[in-house]
Amino acid sequence: MSGRDASRIRLSLYDRVAEETSSVIIRRYSTSFALASRLLGAGVRQHVENIYALVRIADEIVDGAADDAGLDVTGAGRVLTELEQETERAMREGFSANLVVHAFALTAREVSFGSELTTPFFESMRADLSQKVHDQASFERYVYGSAEVVGLMCLKAFLVGETVTDHARLETGARALGAAFQKVNFLRDLSADFETLGRSYFPDVAVDSFDEATKVRLLDDIDADLAVSAAVVPDLPRSSRRAVALAQSLFAELSVRLRATPASELVHTRVRVPNPVKARLALAAAMGARPGTGVQS
Repeated sequence: MSGRDASRIRLSLYDRVAEETSSVIIRRYSTSFALASRLLGAGVRQHVENIYALVRIADEIVDGAADDAGLDVTGAGRVLTELEQETERAMREGFSANLVVHAFALTAREVSFGSELTTPFFESMRADLSQKVHDQASFERYVYGSAEVVGLMCLKAFLVGETVTDHARLETGARALGAAFQKVNFLRDLSADFETLGRSYFPDVAVDSFDEATKVRLLDDIDADLAVSAAVVPDLPRSSRRAVALAQSLFAELSVRLRATPASELVHTRVRVPNPVKARLALAAAMGARPGTGVQS
């Protein structure tokens, strides 16, 4: 075996270990996304898991394990900056000693995205360390960077090797679905974000004045995003269509359940989709059913 062949084998092993590490993260941190990812084509699935893993680690820096480990805001900001710098370097050079970053860079290089998507993502993560209240402009920037660009990253993976006639329409759908996901999570976590993290994401919305009219207004906006994204799901490649349909349906179901939960209860309760319902939605998506939008007739 030549030295070049040996090097190729070593790098291939490292790549596989990095991607296996990313796959563990989605399974341990999100049952919903792990369930949806199983419906992806094998090649696409790994890219999505690589993307999710980096997003999850960044979120842990600003919201979870870093704080539990005793890092203050300055320390978390330093770690986040180091993660961003390592990600940018790995996307340029094709290697990182951080396995999650290495896997993410493999995907970024293969599906062709770069700092045009990662920079706004890290900007939104950094905002979580310093900004507690949002106006409409900062809210839209935050949602774009924290969620819509992740949808665009995944779309890049979905479309590798595919011929697309209306790329802009698919991008609009990907952004809308990402925005809906984020807004649903904001609404589910309204009390925890405010009381534990001291944050209020929705402009002019506070837990102590949250009422039914506000809840309905926010859900109408979420359902409008879900309707936009649902319209483009049938145009996605077969390798990703069923998985996106399931993710769409899971969040549409959450929207329905949030709408049925009184505002006074919502500020104290985190609404979930029961596992049997998830299983039913997964079966429907696997059989090719069109996703719902959550819009009430």
